[in-house]
Amino acid sequence: MVTKLTPKELAKKEERLAPGHRLCAGCGAAIVVRQMLAAIDEPVVLANATGCLEVATTIYPYSSWRVPWIHNAFENAASTMSGVEAAYRSMVRQGKLEEKDVKFIAYGGDGGTYDIGIQALSGAVERGHQFLYVCYDNGAYMNTGIQRSSATPFGAHTTTSPAGKVIPGKQQFRKDLTKVMAAHDIPYVAQAAPSKWRDLMQKTRKAVNCGGPAFMNVLASCNRGWRHETDETIEVTQLAVDSCFWPLYEVENGEWSLTYKPRKKVPVKKWLERQGRFSHLFRDENRHMIDEMQEEVDRRWEKLLERCGEG
Repeated sequence: MVTKLTPKELAKKEERLAPGHRLCAGCGAAIVVRQMLAAIDEPVVLANATGCLEVATTIYPYSSWRVPWIHNAFENAASTMSGVEAAYRSMVRQGKLEEKDVKFIAYGGDGGTYDIGIQALSGAVERGHQFLYVCYDNGAYMNTGIQRSSATPFGAHTTTSPAGKVIPGKQQFRKDLTKVMAAHDIPYVAQAAPSKWRDLMQKTRKAVNCGGPAFMNVLASCNRGWRHETDETIEVTQLAVDSCFWPLYEVENGEWSLTYKPRKKVPVKKWLERQGRFSHLFRDENRHMIDEMQEEVDRRWEKLLERCGEG
C-alpha cells in the first residue's frame, strides 16, 4: 500500500503537481493535493473548479499539472467530471479505449462546493458516477478577496462579514457539508486534514477504490485569510483537529467511524487565538462568542461520538 511508505520514500515519487506554481507559501490546498495524489498509483484525470488552486497553477501559457486536467466554472466541476467519467466508461465498453483503471477526481474550494456547486455535486453523486469529489475547505472565498462562505466559522472576520462594533464577524455557524454528503448514502464520505497525512492518504485510497461516488472534505488553511504565518499551516490545522472543530472520521457504506480521537481535547480558544481573523473575539465585549463556539463544537462532537458508537 502506498500509505505505508515512509516520508523519504514518498519524497521519491514523481510529483503530479509540479513545483513552480504560484500558490502562496504554506498554502494548505497545495499540501492537500500533493499528499492525495501521492496516495494514488493509477492514472488520474482531474477537474478543478475556479478558485485559488486553478488560478495559481495554470497561468497561461503554463501549467503545473502533470496529469490530464480540466478547468471548470465555479459551479460545475462535479458535472464536468461525471461527464468525463461516463464518456470514458462508454468508450471502454465500445472497445475504443483500453481499460486502465483511471481515477477521476474533482477539486473545488468551499465556495465552489458548499455554496455555488452543491447542486451539481448532489446530482452527480445521486446518479452514481464513480469519481471522487474533494473540497479543500479554507473557510471563505479566498481567491476573490476573502468573502464569507457557508463554510466560514462563527465569529470569523471576512470582507463580507467584517468585525465591527455592531456585528463582530460572521453570525452563523458553519454548514456541516460532510454530514450533508453522507446523507446521500454514497459508498464513501470522509473528513480529513493534511496534518494527519497518513490518515488523509488512506482515505484517498479508499475513496478512489470504493466502486462509486465518493466525497472528501479536507481542511486546507489559507494563511492570508486565516492570518497566521506561512510556516504554521500544519500546526494550526492540527489545532483544529485536536479541538474537535474539525474531527477526522469516515462514513463507509453507511457505517460511521472516527479515525482520530484526541488524547486530550484542546479548548477551541487555542485554535482561535492563533488566527488573526478571530482576534476581535478576545476583546472583553466579544469573549462570550468564544464560549458560544465552544458549546457548538462540543455539541457536534458529542453527536459525532454517538453516531460512531463511541458516545
